[in-house]
Amino acid sequence: MQVNRKRWCGVLLMCLAFLATTEPVRGGEPLKVIFDTDMGNDIDDALALGMIHSLESRGECELLAVTLSKDNALAARYVDLVNTFYGRPDIPVGRVHGGKTPKPGKFLPATVLATDDGKPRFPHDLTGEDDTPDATELLRQILAAQPDHSVAFVVVGFSTNLARLLESQPDQHSMLPGRKLVAKKVNLLSMMAGHYGEKRPKGFKEYNVVKDLEAARTVFAKWPTPIVASGYEIGKSILYPAASIERDFDYVPHHPLKEGYEAYGKMPYDRPTWDLTSVLYAARPDRSYFGKSSSGELTIGQDGFARHTAGGHGRHVFLTVTAEQIARVREALVMLSSQPPATR
Repeated sequence: MQVNRKRWCGVLLMCLAFLATTEPVRGGEPLKVIFDTDMGNDIDDALALGMIHSLESRGECELLAVTLSKDNALAARYVDLVNTFYGRPDIPVGRVHGGKTPKPGKFLPATVLATDDGKPRFPHDLTGEDDTPDATELLRQILAAQPDHSVAFVVVGFSTNLARLLESQPDQHSMLPGRKLVAKKVNLLSMMAGHYGEKRPKGFKEYNVVKDLEAARTVFAKWPTPIVASGYEIGKSILYPAASIERDFDYVPHHPLKEGYEAYGKMPYDRPTWDLTSVLYAARPDRSYFGKSSSGELTIGQDGFARHTAGGHGRHVFLTVTAEQIARVREALVMLSSQPPATR
């Protein structure tokens, strides 16, 4: 009997360990997320998408859609192949038209067009220019179908799609104009944009803001829900370790995040985690991963600089981070980015 007890205790511990990695850790329903990204311009977007899938496998998020502020068909195909890799091939993908960065970038061709024995290395359904819906229309369709005040936007690229959504007119999906539709359905905008550190480099203007400056100014001025901004200085202070890329993704012969990372830059290199921080805050706002500024108002000037004014309408904050938090955040980002798909 003693042997049997030990055996059953071992089985029980294994089951508890499995549940600890798969069961929800947040109370209530999973967070409904729309992920808007300029996928292809930097590799942190790809790691951020992998994080969202891991959070969904844990019961913490539900990825409603991915919209692209990068105007390139390969960007949509890469998102689709990542979604397929993680066992969610039917997540809708929308693409901006007339966007600011149409070139494919460094890692999209290397992953999307890779083949083995004449077949795509990473299976996916999207294949060309005409099978990806317009981002603004998709956003209206998705929002109209959701419960009120239930959706969180995680935006890690340009503000193009959000500005167009705010300015959109009633259509077959909703009789509400864009700003009212957002106010009715959205509860949070978590975005990587701006620079709020005290030691901002002289003349520095943050990429996500200045690439579509007027769109960024529109969003910060007119977005009707709380905004939490993760500034350039946050992701810059938390580097994703190349050792994780080399070690933690080898549970399959080919991994789209690993191969994208290796194609983006010369290995080994540690990359800032700009976009990952906005995902982590949105999913786990109450874990004390970050500090926050006082409530106030964020604005983008004609000069491209982001500024925070305490008070104001009180709906905007930016993230801060301490040395102790940096260590905790890095650990969480690595764990979530490298977690194997639940279906594998």
